[in-house]
Amino acid sequence: MTSVLYDGACPICAREIAMYRRQKGGDSIRWIDIRQLPESEIPLSLSRNEVLSRFHVIRSDGQLAIGAAAFVELWKSLPAFQLFARLARLPPVFFVLECGYTIFLRTRPLIHRIIFSRRIFSNE
Repeated sequence: MTSVLYDGACPICAREIAMYRRQKGGDSIRWIDIRQLPESEIPLSLSRNEVLSRFHVIRSDGQLAIGAAAFVELWKSLPAFQLFARLARLPPVFFVLECGYTIFLRTRPLIHRIIFSRRIFSNE
């Protein structure tokens, strides 16, 4: 069974995972909110910080996929995303996907601040 390790405390991540979980095939994936597990129970002896730093998927054969490769593994498990998975495996597409994901990771704190400030602004 494919296992997805995600940060349930990250609003962006949680929303994205919720969307994937609703997809056909989502019920065949083990969804693991790393924030809810004691460090000793995190699979593959990974540290919490390690898992929170990049997206991780454990393939059904036990191999670990990280970053863009993890998204490809997730997409392969969801029929609606299998075309994306096939395209993403092409070297130039995979390179762009990995670069885009790295940029997202670096700007995620700014994105969180923008979303949070808009939420406060819209509640006033």
